[in-house]
Amino acid sequence: MQVKLNVIVAAAAIVAAGAAGAQEMVVKIGHVGPVSGAQAHYGKDNENGARMAIEDLNAKGVTIGGKKVKFELVAEDDAADPKQGTAAAQKLCDAKVNGVVGHLNSGTTIPASKIYNDCGIPMITPSATNPKLTEPGYKTTFRLLANDNALGAGLALHAANNLKLKKIAVIDDRTAYGQGVAEVFKKTAASKGIQIVDEQFTTDKATDFMAILTAIKSKAPDGIFYGGMDPQAGPMLRQMEQLGLANVKFFGGDGICTAKLAELSGGAKTLGNVVCAEGGSSLEKMPGGKTWKTRYDAKYPGQFQVYSPYTYDATMVLADAMQKAGSADPKVYLPFLAKSDFQGVTAKVAFEPNGELKNPAMTLYSYKDGKKVPLN
Repeated sequence: MQVKLNVIVAAAAIVAAGAAGAQEMVVKIGHVGPVSGAQAHYGKDNENGARMAIEDLNAKGVTIGGKKVKFELVAEDDAADPKQGTAAAQKLCDAKVNGVVGHLNSGTTIPASKIYNDCGIPMITPSATNPKLTEPGYKTTFRLLANDNALGAGLALHAANNLKLKKIAVIDDRTAYGQGVAEVFKKTAASKGIQIVDEQFTTDKATDFMAILTAIKSKAPDGIFYGGMDPQAGPMLRQMEQLGLANVKFFGGDGICTAKLAELSGGAKTLGNVVCAEGGSSLEKMPGGKTWKTRYDAKYPGQFQVYSPYTYDATMVLADAMQKAGSADPKVYLPFLAKSDFQGVTAKVAFEPNGELKNPAMTLYSYKDGKKVPLN
């Protein structure tokens, strides 16, 4: 009789475990960034931020619609290449992920945003800043920081009003991001009476800038603006020093505004002339920045660059909208995402009707003794 009872108890336990398992729901969050190639340091930092959020959500034991949830990160590499980016986006659509954090670059995010829109999956970019991203009006597209209109204009106003510069040359890397931020800088600088003495172009794969810098040197500018990323800005700073441009100010958007720029510039004195802009507050001024950064550094020592607090918040904002909707179905939680009112690490997150962040902050930085420091 006892044996029979034990069998019944064991069977009941199996049924109960099965029922509990059935109650647990798996929610997949996609992340896309360049985790290979010259921009891998950005991509890994971004992925770390999203992964940290997933771990925190799972540790909290989140429920959605009364069901316990296990969050999973589905990470893809786009190598900062638009074609690879659209392929990654389609892969996430086919995998039926519940939401996407990414992409990093404007050049990959803009074409990918159409794919997510067509398959109905919400995406939040933590770092793509070209204003054209939100122009199509896709209801699935959101941005978690200031766009290039704020960054390019802020740098130009600083050059004119604070540094009193008169002549600036502009270089861009021909990507959606580089061209976009350079165009805004150029227009704002010209409107403030700064003369644009030269315009030069490069690529996001180049490392030799001697020819274009020599051409610029002949125009005797007191500043150079570069629209692009740090793998090019670093060597450019070294080559500026070699050509005797050590007193020329060097401006750039968030693409160059990294901890790694100091390393990539190889100790060039010109690093001290850099002024760069980021959409968002400095870590010190973010609501949860200092505490979060301490946790991040303990988990991923030496990997912090720029955007991981934003990928962390983007993941949390998606989860918050799902919880409020009582569903991880994109069609159901999308209206709740659009109405977000979430206190994140980076800021209070709320979106404009076009998916832009409401009241985005912007911070200017310079480099002192090889360390990035906020100017405002």
